Amino acid sequence: MTLALLGLVGYALLCWMKPFAPCRKCHGIGRIERFGKPRMCPRCHDHKLRLRVGRRLHNAWRRTREAGAR
Repeated sequence: MTLALLGLVGYALLCWMKPFAPCRKCHGIGRIERFGKPRMCPRCHDHKLRLRVGRRLHNAWRRTREAGAR
């Protein structure tokens, strides 16, 4: 139980300090090879980064909370 809680707190800190991670499809390169030709990554659109799942959940929670407090 303690190990799971420690892992959760560690991931929350990681999402707070580094909200972006390398793209899973292109591994942070921004380009993939399709049919022998280099092409723009369809997932990150050559931005090379993606928003972490934990940060995405936090942003959705914050938007919902702010919309309800108006």
